[in-house]
Amino acid sequence: MSRLEELIQQHCPDGVEYKSIESITKSICSGLNPRKNFTLNGKGATCHYLTVKEMTTGKIVFSDKTDKITPDAVNIIQNRSRLEIDDILLSGIGTIGKVAIVDIPVDNWNCSESVLLLKPNKEIVCPKYLKYILEGNETQTYFNSHATGSTLKGIRQKDLRTHSIPVPPLPVQEEIVRILDNFAELQAELQAELQKRLQQYNYYRDKLLSFNDLNGGGYAVSVEWKKLGDVCELGTGSHNTQDGLTEGQYPFYTRGSEVLYLNDYDYDETAIITAGDGAGVGKVFHFVKGKYALHQRAYRIVPNEKDVLPRYVYYYIGATFYDYIMRNSVSSSVVSIRRPMMVNCPIPVPPLAEQQRIVDILDRFSTLTTDITAGLPTEIEARRKQYEYYRDQLLTFKQKA
Repeated sequence: MSRLEELIQQHCPDGVEYKSIESITKSICSGLNPRKNFTLNGKGATCHYLTVKEMTTGKIVFSDKTDKITPDAVNIIQNRSRLEIDDILLSGIGTIGKVAIVDIPVDNWNCSESVLLLKPNKEIVCPKYLKYILEGNETQTYFNSHATGSTLKGIRQKDLRTHSIPVPPLPVQEEIVRILDNFAELQAELQAELQKRLQQYNYYRDKLLSFNDLNGGGYAVSVEWKKLGDVCELGTGSHNTQDGLTEGQYPFYTRGSEVLYLNDYDYDETAIITAGDGAGVGKVFHFVKGKYALHQRAYRIVPNEKDVLPRYVYYYIGATFYDYIMRNSVSSSVVSIRRPMMVNCPIPVPPLAEQQRIVDILDRFSTLTTDITAGLPTEIEARRKQYEYYRDQLLTFKQKA
């Protein structure tokens, strides 16, 4: 018998009480909207204003894109939220159901009105146990089924307060938290390992494609610099985004990473696809082999294989094209790519055998770091599914009569 089974047998052999979230928390409230209370990113704004984007990973993570507020604004929100360590944050508007536990000092940040703050009654419920319950499949399904609003969905506090969850005795909760923490720690270790591999991949990719000897000497083979337009065919598609289907015979590439479909195709070739405008400008999302359709503002780069290998061009453009566009644009915010920018983009062209050597090395790294069917991403996805399965199993109890 496992330790958890022993504790259940000892503390709740006849089942577990289900209680409303309101009955196991000291308070439930939201942060504040800045409109009537303060301004964002104004003079003296040195503190963080947390929204759902700062908690999407399950942890509180601030970035240079996080909005800023003044210390006075933090105090205004704090008068309402009473934010403290071990409070639970729940995204309640827009992207609903994201959960994080407050595990960092709270003196220089507070929350927006889209975030609900639950203050657990620690005599009844462990904060982390409540976090795991809120993340669980049953509660997430409840949130989705009770979300209201036509354009921007939200969770009403009334529905959150009245939702019933299993609340076993504290020793049982603590053992469940210990088990799930171990799963979470393994996932974090794998994610950290993947990040190291990505950094390693980027380092060697940049070294290989800069054509400097890794040991500091001269490069061993001759490299000729050419214009992209001299070694590749360049062009755009003819379709609009609204032409796309969710299902169809051929992939339809637009200006982002999403793939739509059409029942006819424009090209049958090997090509690299990059966005001509929008948020994806200068980024490479797709390496295509076969029949496909293309957006009118997405560019196809079709290598002349007598001069350059398609995978070599894919890696080089992926590593350098965004920076090239940023350096050569006429303004700081790039709206679109003009054809001459594409044609004149410089590309180093070593012998085909050297291109193949580079491709073989980067293909192996790519499999380890980015391939969703192999390498670390596969292991992380498997562990995530295993964690979610056991989390939902551990949080399922016989209800006490």
